[in-house]
This record gives sequence, structure tokens and C-alpha cells, in this order.
Amino acid sequence: MNMAITLKASKREDLTRSKTKQLRNEGQIPAVVYGKDKETTTVSVDNIDLLKTLRNEGRNAIITLDIENAESVDVMLHEYQTDSIKDTIIHADFYIVDMSEEMEVSVPIRIEGEAAGVKDGGIMQQPEMEVLIKVKPGDIPEDITIDVSELAIGDVVSVEDLPTSDKFEYVDEPDKVLVTIVPPTSDDVESQLPDEDAEPELVDGKAEEESE
Repeated sequence: MNMAITLKASKREDLTRSKTKQLRNEGQIPAVVYGKDKETTTVSVDNIDLLKTLRNEGRNAIITLDIENAESVDVMLHEYQTDSIKDTIIHADFYIVDMSEEMEVSVPIRIEGEAAGVKDGGIMQQPEMEVLIKVKPGDIPEDITIDVSELAIGDVVSVEDLPTSDKFEYVDEPDKVLVTIVPPTSDDVESQLPDEDAEPELVDGKAEEESE
């Protein structure tokens, strides 16, 4: 379950490009705060504080945004833009959440164990890295765990196979495939077969003579 953590924010009145650039140079991230039936507010937050929050609490963290000279609001980081060259966040969108109201959110899938089918030469494929659930903000799980230990070649894990909870429900279609163990490809099989063109094994320095 996600616990709310506090992040300080300053209001932005000057929205000019030069002021925005200055904020970024000072280690601040320009951001907007909005929500259902809520007035949009422009703010800035500390770059390091936001990155630390994401690293420690995850993308779905509930953040109590402490806005100077305004009431604090519970938010989630809805979207953010990054500078691909510097690998830094350059803008963030915070969505105001109602802690008593369910919302749809994507939660990462965590794989646990080594599949029996992989040990037998199969290949594990994971077409989906997240699963969509409907849940109250305070009950969002950090991840959904799938134990693949018993999976054999040909086995499939779909949404309907996931563990259930009284805290949330799955939104994705029940037959949506999340993990599967597929047979090895023909290239994989051929790589394990002996090379017919290989030289015969030498015994005492001489090739074994073919039997009459």
C-alpha cells in the first residue's frame, strides 16, 4: 500500500520561457496541478526531491503536495517530460486524487522464480510489463507478483490467473496474456545438435576408423 509523502512546491506566476529556463537552471521543475472539478495551478518542485520520490516510492506514489500559501493537496504524478540528452525531468503534471474514490492505474508486473520450462530449454516471453487495475489511491500495490516457477513449455499466464484482492479489481481483459513459455526456436535447437561436418573425434592421435 502506498503511503502519502510530502513534496514542497512553489507557485509559478511568471510563465515566460525565460523564467521557466531560469527555474530549470536553479534545479526546479516547472509543473501543473489539476484534477476533476479543480482549478489548474502552476507550480515548481525541486528536481532532486521529485527524483528521490520516484526512485524510493515508485511512479504510483501518493504525494502530499505542500504548495506555499495554499492548501496541501494529495496528488499522483500523472505525466512528465524528460530531456533525452541530460536524462532529467523538465516538466511534470500532478493529478489531484480523491482518496475515497477509485481510479484506474497501471501497476508493474514482477516476475518471481525461474520457470521449469526455461530450465527445459524454453523461452519466457513477457508481452506486458504492467496491468491495469481499479483501486482507491491509498490501496495501490507496488506491483503484481507472478510466480513462474511451475510454468512448463506451452504454459500461459493471463490476467484471469492473477491473484485477486478485495482492495482492487483488474480492468484488463481476463484473457490478456502476460507471460508465456514458448518452445525453443529452430535456431536454438540446431545450435544444440552436433555438427555433421565436424571432424571425427581423435583417439590416440588418430581418427576412429569407421566400422566395417
